[in-house]
Amino acid sequence: MIVPDKSPLNEVDELLRNARLRDELEPLLDDSVAWIDNERLPVRVENDFLESMLAWERAPMVPISQWFEPELILPSPETLSAEELREILWDTVYRLFEKRIVLDFTDHLSDRELYCLIFRDILPTHEKKLNRAGSYLHWDCSDCEGDQETWLRYYATDEERQMRFDEYHDPIPPHEDPPYPRELPRAPM
Repeated sequence: MIVPDKSPLNEVDELLRNARLRDELEPLLDDSVAWIDNERLPVRVENDFLESMLAWERAPMVPISQWFEPELILPSPETLSAEELREILWDTVYRLFEKRIVLDFTDHLSDRELYCLIFRDILPTHEKKLNRAGSYLHWDCSDCEGDQETWLRYYATDEERQMRFDEYHDPIPPHEDPPYPRELPRAPM
């Protein structure tokens, strides 16, 4: 078991770090820092949160395809055979994961549908490019059209389905197992 260093010098360093982070964030501030309860939150944890906020504020917003060097440009789906598409798809999935982009809820999509989603929707989308360890961009592939029916049908737990019904009183689609189960790289939510 690792015991945190509680030496006065370490605490002073953390407090100085906290002051520097708050100074750097001040011109960018909104109410999100005001709700930090620094009476109950250890300074080191608060500093990690402030650093993540600063990284977010400073991160460039660029198309995901430009997160790669050279830019990730995929062949048009119509030009690929099923075998070529599958090979490029899996290579792309792992390349996205290397950039800490995780594709969630994909098992309802065929390989071609998932490839088209990456080609048409994911790669051209502007997102904040964070270069911070442990920071992942989770792409929800079940809500492509702004409709939760796919998520409710294939991925929602019984409790989530019931909560949705209780809140909106809309009919809930019957649960189905997703037709294309695959093992994609995972990261913490």
